[in-house]
Amino acid sequence: MSDRGSSRGRGQQRGRGSGPGERGRGRGRGSPAPSSVQGSMSSAPSGRGGGQGGRGGTHDFGPRGGAGGGRGGPGGGRGRGGPPGSVIFQENVPAQLAPRLGDPSLQQLLSGFKGLKVQPERPLRPGYGTVGTPITLRANFFPVTLPPKPIYEYEVDISPKTDINRLKIRIFELLELSPLCKPHLPYIAHDRSAKLVSAKKLPQPLDIQVPFYEDHERGPAPNAKVYTVSIKYQGDLDPRELHKYLEGRPEYRDFNTLPINSALNLVVQQYANRNGIRVGNSRYFFPSSQKISLGPGVEAWQGFYASIRPSHKQLMVNVNVCMTAFIEPGNLAQRLLDFNRYSRGAMPTLPPSMVKSIKVRTKHLGHTRKLLAIGSKSAQNEFFNCEELGGRVSVEQYFQRKHKIKLDHPTDLPVVNIGSVKRPNWVPAELCEITPGNAYRGKLSDKETAQMIRYACNPPRINAEEIVNKGFPALGLGGPAGTKAPIDGFGIGIDPNMTVVPGRELPPPRLSYRVGQARVANGSWNILDVKFHRGAAISSWWVLVIRDGKGIIQGPNDQKFVGLIQGFASKLAKSGMSLPLGMPRLLSPPTVPPPQSDPQRTQALNNIREGLKAELAQRGKPSFVLVLLENRDNYIYPGIKRIGDVELGIQTVHMQLEKALGDQRKQDQYFSNVALKVNTKLGGMNHLLDDSAMRWLRKKKTMMVGIDVTHPGPGSREGTPSIAAVVASVDDSFVQFPASLRIQETKKEMLDELQSMLIERLLVYEKNNKTLPVRIFVYRDGVSEGQFDAVLKEELPQMLEAFKKLSTKERKTPYKPQLSIIICGKRHHARFYPTNSQYADRNGNTRPGTVVDKGITGVFDFDFYLQAHAGLQGSVKATHYTVVYDGNGLTADDVQQGTHDVSYLYARATKAVSLIPAAYYADLACERGRCYLNDFLVDDKASTAAPSERGSQWSARQAREEEAKRVFEAAKRSWGEGLHPDMRGSMFYI
Repeated sequence: MSDRGSSRGRGQQRGRGSGPGERGRGRGRGSPAPSSVQGSMSSAPSGRGGGQGGRGGTHDFGPRGGAGGGRGGPGGGRGRGGPPGSVIFQENVPAQLAPRLGDPSLQQLLSGFKGLKVQPERPLRPGYGTVGTPITLRANFFPVTLPPKPIYEYEVDISPKTDINRLKIRIFELLELSPLCKPHLPYIAHDRSAKLVSAKKLPQPLDIQVPFYEDHERGPAPNAKVYTVSIKYQGDLDPRELHKYLEGRPEYRDFNTLPINSALNLVVQQYANRNGIRVGNSRYFFPSSQKISLGPGVEAWQGFYASIRPSHKQLMVNVNVCMTAFIEPGNLAQRLLDFNRYSRGAMPTLPPSMVKSIKVRTKHLGHTRKLLAIGSKSAQNEFFNCEELGGRVSVEQYFQRKHKIKLDHPTDLPVVNIGSVKRPNWVPAELCEITPGNAYRGKLSDKETAQMIRYACNPPRINAEEIVNKGFPALGLGGPAGTKAPIDGFGIGIDPNMTVVPGRELPPPRLSYRVGQARVANGSWNILDVKFHRGAAISSWWVLVIRDGKGIIQGPNDQKFVGLIQGFASKLAKSGMSLPLGMPRLLSPPTVPPPQSDPQRTQALNNIREGLKAELAQRGKPSFVLVLLENRDNYIYPGIKRIGDVELGIQTVHMQLEKALGDQRKQDQYFSNVALKVNTKLGGMNHLLDDSAMRWLRKKKTMMVGIDVTHPGPGSREGTPSIAAVVASVDDSFVQFPASLRIQETKKEMLDELQSMLIERLLVYEKNNKTLPVRIFVYRDGVSEGQFDAVLKEELPQMLEAFKKLSTKERKTPYKPQLSIIICGKRHHARFYPTNSQYADRNGNTRPGTVVDKGITGVFDFDFYLQAHAGLQGSVKATHYTVVYDGNGLTADDVQQGTHDVSYLYARATKAVSLIPAAYYADLACERGRCYLNDFLVDDKASTAAPSERGSQWSARQAREEEAKRVFEAAKRSWGEGLHPDMRGSMFYI
């Protein structure tokens, strides 16, 4: 929760720490994908997913830091294992920079850019950063030697056609066993779908007959279905062209590297594709992987990521540790019995996200099938027509008479559908074995997420050693245990040593408070004896206790309760806020029925709503309501946020009673964290940067904008909208960032209504400053590299149109501000390792302020990696910033040092954060918008039973599309006008 002062697991997969901590998230935008973790538990999140609040996608964990595995929260520890000794990876091995990274080579590259046309779209790198202390780092990138000859590209066509991915994969497995294909295996690679590349020309035409049989069968049956695989030549890919691009030749600025990069990725990943399990993009897991149980039916596997990356004068392969949740293999009946406690009906069932993740092998026939649904009837009570057995029979009778199988659970367990919607194939659960290697495509519970983080949270040295010692052989990139085919067949060489790159440590900015000083150490500071720069004025405040079964507070005279209120009021006053003397108004605790009788907490929320309405009618609005929670659940907190933000227009601040009533030292810190949020919500300013750090922003009237979109993920109802947020600064302090929120088409990344949202923000700026900004810096979060051009094509025109709309007669002159757009990337796999302890923290991480813009960055792109925060737990992860549009003529030092300094302005923390606050705030605003659609994002009512009669008449796709439309329209009605007008000028989401 954003204001509970604790880490909350995000149902669209973000778990955030509050106060001085940072948030962590599993972010995987778009359709649900497996729950996983990327090779570092740094305080930069990885993938957004679904449920109570997150962004659809993989729960990607890897070494991360921060409270709750988030962005830099309090914590520490060395994570799992590792022998004693140096915390620095290969500290005693000399780290030598390659000649390509010397000044003459880099200056030659920049000189070549000067003859090219300057354009704001996809600007060329203007130079390299110079500010800071030079350091030498290792990066998990390994130099690749390009093949000396052309790569031949082929299109693969399968006849009869199939869109079923499982069948395609099996057909390609059988293709490789074919006598016509086997001789070519050492020098071909393919995607197991439609593309194949070869180091040698293949005979044409090449049509290979593939009799189909399953992997458990010894061979094809006499009447087996035969697929024809046609491999058709498409053209040559010349590695010399890529080499010229890597050299930075000006005429190759617009060279499309995607075709040859894709081909090389096929080659580099082919061994892993043949021997492992691919999950998502470029992540591979192996049956021999390390595994650990996360909870009932779910286990974590360690795997490795590998992908080709171009850099100046060197092609690289980026290799990283990653971790993903898998379904634990075993008997399906036993799994149902294990999950019986989750069932509300007579028949046991499984969580919907688990059902859609499972493939089973039937014990009676040995078929491998996807589990479609858990039925609602037992084998004794589910009937179907069977001509062979004389008509209508039960599933129990069928298996007893046809297969001579007497069931152990004919009445107490449901049958399961391994067929289709139109033609269900009901099988007793006890005859189904869950196969190994099923990636879990649902939302991990809080406990499972915590267990995953504990397992994945390794120090950087451990991760680096895993990459070199285990990753290389497992991926077939080299090492004594690996075979390098087909890499050898293509003449590709991969250096087993991590590349060495130059970096810099940027100095922290100086901070100021109205009273007291803040001394920054390792990216953080304390606020024990300071007063906020501008304390908010509190006219009145209320306290609402949600008594939810624990009885932590006995009544209004409970001394623990009185002490809590007095202590918090004292903290607000000492921090510089003004508030009335005496106790706040204590609201009557609403009746909160237990979850057993009110599972979606509908009645509880109605009672809370009516109580607040009655108070408002009698007394008017307070400055804020302090809500004290006894429990955490998926309904009460988001429900109260919706009531306050959307329905009634009152600020709400939450505390967890168990944390708020901790020992005095912890309680004081907790109160300080919440005070940061209260002051910011009410328009105050906690701290500022000194004038020297703000100079780059204050050269001209500047507005800083953050943009983000969050998507429904696992556990959400199909058709649930995505939520877009635009936040923007309102003055020269760059502290207050009110937000505009919209809903849009589900899982669409580009904003539909950016024009109107940006106009809203510009008008607020104009109202505060009596003028519009001359410069606008946009930090766009959550966009992958493949979507950079989409931002320029779909979002940039909306920004420019917003400026035109403000070019009115009243303003006299056309409004044409200087615009820069900077993408913030966190879902990358780049990791940096110190080469000596002088420039490392106690865990072996790089220190706050580390910036890298040479060695592994783009050839022509204006990009850099910045780690502004401290990696307090596991391995730290930098944020990758790329300037995709620049109308301001930014220099490298401008954007690097400036982004770093502003990372210290995050309002609800006393530490630098891993993502520039403007983008971070947009992310938080999206997260808050998720509370307003909570009924659609937490789909506990999702059925795993058989489809209805109506559903069985349509195709599964038609049924899903119709249901998605209904859900979207229902969500649209629920959203209404969105945020209450009284909240729109505040940072309600903080």
